[in-house]
Amino acid sequence: MTKYHLKASVPARVATDYSSHLNPEQLEAVTSGDGPSLVIAGAGSGKTRVVTYRVAYLMESGVSPSRIMLLTFTNRAAREMLHRVELLMKGEARKVWGGTFHHIGNMILRQYGDAVNLNTNFTILDSEDTKDLIDSCIAELNLRTQSMFPKGKIILEVISRCTGTERPILDVIENDFSYLLLFAEEIEKVNQLYVKKKKGMNLVDFDDLLYYWKKILLEAPSVKDKLTEKFLHILVDEYQDTNKIQAEIVDIMASKHRNPMVVGDDAQSIYSFRGACFDNIIRFPERYPDARIFKLTTNYRSTDQILALANGSIAHNRRQFPKVLHSVQRRGPAPALVPLENRSQEAEFVSQRILDLIDEGMPLREIAVLYRSHYQSMELQMELTRRRIPYEVRSGLRFFEQAHIKDVISYLRAALNPLDEISWTRILKLIPGIGNVTAKKIWEYIKASESPLETAVSDGVARLLTRRAKANWNRYKESMESLKGEPVLNHPSEAIREILEKGYIAYLQSNYENYEDRLEDIEQLSNYSEHFKSTKDFLSDLALLNSVQAEDVAEPGEESESIVLSTIHRAKGLEWSRVFIIGLTEGNFPTAKSMGSLEGEEEERRVFYVAVTRAKDELYLCYPVMDDRWYEGSIIKRPSPYIQELPEHTYEKWEIEG
Repeated sequence: MTKYHLKASVPARVATDYSSHLNPEQLEAVTSGDGPSLVIAGAGSGKTRVVTYRVAYLMESGVSPSRIMLLTFTNRAAREMLHRVELLMKGEARKVWGGTFHHIGNMILRQYGDAVNLNTNFTILDSEDTKDLIDSCIAELNLRTQSMFPKGKIILEVISRCTGTERPILDVIENDFSYLLLFAEEIEKVNQLYVKKKKGMNLVDFDDLLYYWKKILLEAPSVKDKLTEKFLHILVDEYQDTNKIQAEIVDIMASKHRNPMVVGDDAQSIYSFRGACFDNIIRFPERYPDARIFKLTTNYRSTDQILALANGSIAHNRRQFPKVLHSVQRRGPAPALVPLENRSQEAEFVSQRILDLIDEGMPLREIAVLYRSHYQSMELQMELTRRRIPYEVRSGLRFFEQAHIKDVISYLRAALNPLDEISWTRILKLIPGIGNVTAKKIWEYIKASESPLETAVSDGVARLLTRRAKANWNRYKESMESLKGEPVLNHPSEAIREILEKGYIAYLQSNYENYEDRLEDIEQLSNYSEHFKSTKDFLSDLALLNSVQAEDVAEPGEESESIVLSTIHRAKGLEWSRVFIIGLTEGNFPTAKSMGSLEGEEEERRVFYVAVTRAKDELYLCYPVMDDRWYEGSIIKRPSPYIQELPEHTYEKWEIEG
């Protein structure tokens, strides 16, 4: 049989003048020849532009668009890049295989899934469907009778981590979810049943799209040969965020022609907690000894002064591809290092400085406050509300809108006002086995008594409970009994600690995959409540401030301008003219659990680097000298090691008066 190969038609057009669109660093990467290549794209250096023009360059060089694969982490990024290529190439880019890893995996499984006994008419479970199926497995195994058994979404997080990192369940639990060790055997059984049910119903979840893609490459040689022959060039965006299975898929897919171009920044690898593998990018030259390394160091975002500080910080990391960012001849004020007396003064300074910036004509949308952990924004949210400065929280809900904060406040409100039906109902429904109907019955019983608080923990209530609720009743009783008497009236901080220790920590562990972050939030609430003489004053202050917040929320369809509050992880890829980084103290940044480990401390330094490089024109580094921790009391805090190691010429120290 004679084989005849069709070649892609190349439109008659004048070749793009790449040198007029790209700087010399970008041009070298875009126009490089065949072979593996690693593009280290520094912050603000035009990474998207390089990927876009590389695709266009390959097509102009005669590579059929259908033989180019572009892998991204969001569909939006893929659409944006391919749209730009479309504008350059007049429509040819529509044949490029572009999209997220999961999107491309789905396309491949629809064609070749039967090679690994996967029916190609499979249904993809969305996140809610996946959680429901896990819950179904838990119920079928009768594990709900265990009062502390974790919820489906937590088990799903464990299973997903296993797939992405290619580690067994027990290993993931021991290293990443140690508080679940007690349930390791049961979680393994849930996983086995979950896999069986998916197979039986011809379902796949998002992780399966990658699992089966790799399985095809390993177990179906003829399909692997077809795929590796087809794709001549493979480009990967944000390569530093790939997990183990994604990197292995790329390596196998590129094994025939050996033309992978991976683009990313090792200095911005900050998602290990999601399973991202730093070794993928740092050890790329070991896997591809002939790889060419290109560095993009021209920054189009920040001033020379901000970049000098960023360069001075990241230089302390041992495991990295060294580079020095430089700006395009932009100068500005030196970053400000601002020591504050405590968290309250830190919030006052940031709020007042924001008002100064607004008076100077700075748009609110160009101002951001970044922090390592969400709880660090609580004092600031309160102060911004008092001063009527509109803000948008990008790191989640506003502090007092979060479920766990509302739960704790409901305990205090019910103890202070036993006739508060809303608070009683919320507390009761925290107990596994109690829903709306049972909660209503219990409330009616409590309301009819002369002493609601005493009645709420009586045997009479126990008689109204379902069998499952009775199994969890003692934990509830203990937490409510701890709120009777003088402490809850005059020491809200002590009352909050009692709520935590008498059952609420266990509730957090069994209901939230990020329970440690939520615990930090509640500890911060406890610290804040120390400022009040009584629980009544504390709750009144919260109610009034929440009322002001509600008034400031824009109506649907109404345009509003506000400053941004965000964790640093949520801010990656974004930029603002004026940036404040708060809470820069030892133990908070880097976090206590990361200290003592080179890997942990270097990733935290990369988080700091990401925060600094979000700023275009002005940067403020803030830290409170005194810190209140409910388990330590008031202590003097050292500034973050990442502050202490900065060259002194890279910042200006401010002294706060008043």
